[in-house]
Amino acid sequence: MGNKKKATIKDIANVLNISPAAVSKALHDDSRISEKTKKAVKQVAKNLNYQPNHLASALRKGKSNLVGVIVPRTNSNFFSSVIQNMEEVLNRKGYNIIITQSNESYKKECANIDTLLFTQVDGIIASMANETVDLSYYEKIKSKGIPLILFDRGENDLNVDYIGINDYESSHMIVEHLVNQGCKRIAHIGGYKHTRIYNNRIRGYIDALKKYHLPLENELLIESNLTTEDGREKMQQLLNLENRPDAVYVAGDYAALGALQVLNEQNIKVPHDIALVGFGDEPFTAMVTPTLSSINQQSSEIGRLAALTFLEHAKKDIVTQSLNKQILDAKLIVRESSKKHI
Repeated sequence: MGNKKKATIKDIANVLNISPAAVSKALHDDSRISEKTKKAVKQVAKNLNYQPNHLASALRKGKSNLVGVIVPRTNSNFFSSVIQNMEEVLNRKGYNIIITQSNESYKKECANIDTLLFTQVDGIIASMANETVDLSYYEKIKSKGIPLILFDRGENDLNVDYIGINDYESSHMIVEHLVNQGCKRIAHIGGYKHTRIYNNRIRGYIDALKKYHLPLENELLIESNLTTEDGREKMQQLLNLENRPDAVYVAGDYAALGALQVLNEQNIKVPHDIALVGFGDEPFTAMVTPTLSSINQQSSEIGRLAALTFLEHAKKDIVTQSLNKQILDAKLIVRESSKKHI
């Protein structure tokens, strides 16, 4: 049996023998339509299970009150917290959000952008996928005059608003902490250099090593996708070195979890043999054994500021994209995995 045809404004008009325009006005509580007609229209609409076509309405009004959100993944506490705080601010101003996730795939990210543009969103707030190098799809958003705000991961070349933490200084903070714990051979499992935030974390790590006159060796700097499995694999790679590190700084908590699993499985004492620091302050960091030191990325504030930045654009008739960077200070949460008590 085929799908039942959706009721339209014309169907309601035919039942009541009035014009579709009158039905539309009645559904929108137009003062020029009598209360008797409004009541009749709403009753027939209910009987026919009429659902308004929001896309058509958006096309007519030029405004959908929808904001598209693109994140690499939703199973991260960081991204879910950003979304929650973003939504609270936008809901208060009459906006709803459409959440899409790229799963770190450039191809899926492009499809998400196409879907959001087709849905006539009033703006897009995004954090880029690890795979994204070609920025043409983000340029496509800008070319349509739609406000684009990037958070956490974004590229300066796009010349759009950006909200994030100081990744460079965060790396400095981590290396300095490990030096103060007596560590002298510090490895870094990072993200890919083509992504700005991971490039900044790598630069911060390298410059901090130089500051403290510590060895910078290619074998101690590893790029990865920062999944839990990557953390396991890269940790094993470091353990196979002839001269093992005495500390490992991982640019993401899930990869740090994988690294910690390998260390625990091989009875390597953390932090006494190898100290470990992650990034993101996911809830599990306070629950694993030993508890995991990590960087708190101010997710609540990033979500709030991203929403407020969009609302500033929404006030204006013309979208003026400018490189308005809001860089927040991060906080290192020191736990058992890196505290040597020296």
